[in-house]
Amino acid sequence: MLLHVVADFGPQDLAFAEVAQRLLTRLPDAQIVCTPVPAFATLAAGFVAAQLAASEAPAGTLVFVNVAPRRDDRGARVDNDGERLVWARMPSGVQVVGVDAGDAFAFLAEVVDEVRVLRGATHGSQFRSRDLFPDAVARVARGDAGVFGDIVPTPALPPVPDGRVAYVDGFGNLKTTWRWGALPVGLEPGGAATVAIAGRALEARVAGGAFAVPEGMLAVAPGSSGYVDRHGQSVRWVEVFLRGGDAAAAFGTVRPGDPVGLAPG
Repeated sequence: MLLHVVADFGPQDLAFAEVAQRLLTRLPDAQIVCTPVPAFATLAAGFVAAQLAASEAPAGTLVFVNVAPRRDDRGARVDNDGERLVWARMPSGVQVVGVDAGDAFAFLAEVVDEVRVLRGATHGSQFRSRDLFPDAVARVARGDAGVFGDIVPTPALPPVPDGRVAYVDGFGNLKTTWRWGALPVGLEPGGAATVAIAGRALEARVAGGAFAVPEGMLAVAPGSSGYVDRHGQSVRWVEVFLRGGDAAAAFGTVRPGDPVGLAPG
């Protein structure tokens, strides 16, 4: 089985090695692929999870979303308690297990068939990713019906926040939560735009594709990420792309969740 681990620790981190070891102890036939996101970046984790889960995938694919800032209660925690685990099923059969934290399920809420709470401990270890969560992931993968709890109505999950940086890829392209086809008034393909992120405003051009601008120009374009939602509507996320360069570096320090201002001119 293909097991994606979307986490705020990377494949070179000891934490990933320990989590992968526990997962493989319980699911020895799994092929684990790790996709890291910045620390506590639940919006980025949710973006990645939806992109993977909503895409064509091998039978039995499971996505484990493991970003848990434990900010649901900012007071002192009892026995290292934290956010609950939930499960979601895609129309394709791909399953998602993840910590219900921040925006981790915001994108998935648009595409899943069903969401349920997972039964199991949420406290008892500082390192829940290693000591508690692999058991729940394995039970889901094996089809153990006893792990599934109450249904979570999708309207109870957070909506995708408007106008934010969702993910910064390895090329510095900024994948945003602006929807192509729902840009601010006055922004049309071929027209000039101003993009404001992290305190900097740069000139750009609205384009039908990222490479539809000359090298060195910033483009506001439909990116490569998106999905078909539960209503059968195609969702395409806007990307801020610097042809021949690094858009993230052009704006300075950019993190998932940063507001993305788009305006004509």
